[in-house]
Amino acid sequence: MQVVTLITTPTERNLDAALVDNLRNAWGGGDAHWLAIDEAAEFAIPTVPDNQWDVWADLQNACVDVVIQPHEGRRKKMLLADMDSTMIRQECIDELAAEAGVGPRVADITARAMNGELDFEEALIERVGLLKDLPVGMIEQVLDTRITHMPGGYELVQTMKAHGAHAALVSGGFTAFTARVAATLGFDENRANTLLAENGKLTGDVGRPILGKAAKVQALQEITARLGLTASDVLAVGDGANDLGMLKLAGTGVALHAKPTVQAECDIRINHGDLTALLFLQGYGRDEFVT
Repeated sequence: MQVVTLITTPTERNLDAALVDNLRNAWGGGDAHWLAIDEAAEFAIPTVPDNQWDVWADLQNACVDVVIQPHEGRRKKMLLADMDSTMIRQECIDELAAEAGVGPRVADITARAMNGELDFEEALIERVGLLKDLPVGMIEQVLDTRITHMPGGYELVQTMKAHGAHAALVSGGFTAFTARVAATLGFDENRANTLLAENGKLTGDVGRPILGKAAKVQALQEITARLGLTASDVLAVGDGANDLGMLKLAGTGVALHAKPTVQAECDIRINHGDLTALLFLQGYGRDEFVT
C-alpha cells in the first residue's frame, strides 16, 4: 500500500479540496485524510501510478508538492539533517565571506559546489582560504545578526523527539554554527567542519578530515549502528549535491528546496512546504506538532 501526500505553502494554505478529491478518484485512492485543513492531505493507493511525475509537474504550477511513498514504516526513528539552506535559511560560509569583503566570490563557489559542479572539499578549502585573518569574534556576530532558522525546524525536531526519535545535525559547514543551531532547535548531536584559528584570527584553513558527502553517509551509518537502528529508520533532509549520499541511503530522503540537479536524483521533493512538510510525510497532523 502506498500513501499520497499533498502539501502546499503553509503561509498561503490554499490546498483545494476538489483537487485532492479529483486526484484521489483518478488514482483509485481511499478516503482523503486532512493532516491540516487547506494545507496538507493524504490518501492511500494500491500502487504507484504511471503518471506520477506528470502530475507532480502540473501540481508544482499550483504550488502543491505531491509525494508517494510506502505507507508502512514511514514514521521514522531518526532525523538526519543538513544545516545550511535546510535548517537555516543561509549558507554560513557565505555570511562570513560577506563580513570579510569577499561575499560575491565565495557565494558563486558555494552555489556551484551545491549544484555538484565543483568538488565539495576543494571548493571548501578555496572558500575558507578567502576568510584568512577574519577575526574569530566575527563568527558570533554573524550568528547573532545574519543567521535565521528555516520555518518549521523547531516543530520538526521537537515533534519527532517527542515520539522517541533521535535528531542529528550533520553539516559541511562549521561547528561554530552547528553547535548554536543544534542547541537552539534541540538536536541530540551535531557534526561539522572546524575553522582553524590562531591569535584570534582565522588561519584560512579547515580541520582535517573534511566533512563532506562521504562523511554524511558515514554519520548515518555510525549513528544508526550506535542506536541499534537501520538506514530504513532514518529521515534525511538536505538541499545540495553533498547531501545526495545520505538522501539516497536513508529510508526517506527529502530534497528540500533543493538544487535542480539534486531534485533530479530524489523521489521526495519539497519545494513549497517548509520543514513541517517532513512531519506531514510521516502522517503527523498539525494538531500533533510540538510548538
